Amino acid sequence: MLHPNENAAACSPGAPGPHANENAAGLSLGALGPLGRMAPPMPDVAAAIFGQAAAKAEQYARQLAGPGVDRGLIGPNEIPRIWERHLLNCAAVANLVPSSCSLADLGSGAGLPGIVLALLLPGASVTLVEPMARRAAFLEECVIELGLDNVRVRRARAEELAGTLVVDVVTARAVAPLDRLAALAVPLLRPGGTVLAIKGAKAAQEVAAARGALARLGVQEVEVLLTGSGKVDPAATVVRLTVGP
Repeated sequence: MLHPNENAAACSPGAPGPHANENAAGLSLGALGPLGRMAPPMPDVAAAIFGQAAAKAEQYARQLAGPGVDRGLIGPNEIPRIWERHLLNCAAVANLVPSSCSLADLGSGAGLPGIVLALLLPGASVTLVEPMARRAAFLEECVIELGLDNVRVRRARAEELAGTLVVDVVTARAVAPLDRLAALAVPLLRPGGTVLAIKGAKAAQEVAAARGALARLGVQEVEVLLTGSGKVDPAATVVRLTVGP
């Protein structure tokens, strides 16, 4: 599983630059981690979904399987299902995001879904918000390695950015319960903006429990959506919150 609340002390915050850990064969950690971990091959469905960004998506998968595992951003048991459980699950959200918008990914961690959406939506301006130094360093390396000109990394907590970062869309995956997530996300939205929270099977229960808090935050519409059916297995469950004008 991903570990969004992992203690920062598990790894030194002074992460190296994107080429500092090349191995003797000249491969960067994005291709092969120091423990020899490699990502599984890109499935055909992923190649079709990512299209022109497929090569970068494959490179990102290698970065997750190599340094992403070595630095504790994802667990080693996630390597065989990097595509289905992580990259494709996040890619399914892209059709809910305007092709040209500003987007903040809260608690971005390993870059899921923010980096995936940046690959699929090159016209979007994406901010990866991550408070932990070692994770922010990994994200910076990914941005450089993948040549993502439409992405910036902000090492900060969401509540620290209220009033300074204003976006059209906020995304989050495995960050917090819905009421807490909404309290962090809504202050970053323009009027009429949306929150896209990737959730699991208990999404409807979370919505029911958070109704009062969402109303107090000015959320006018709440939807539980299943996106990616027929393309991604399993399809992604997303809670979409729309704030008032």
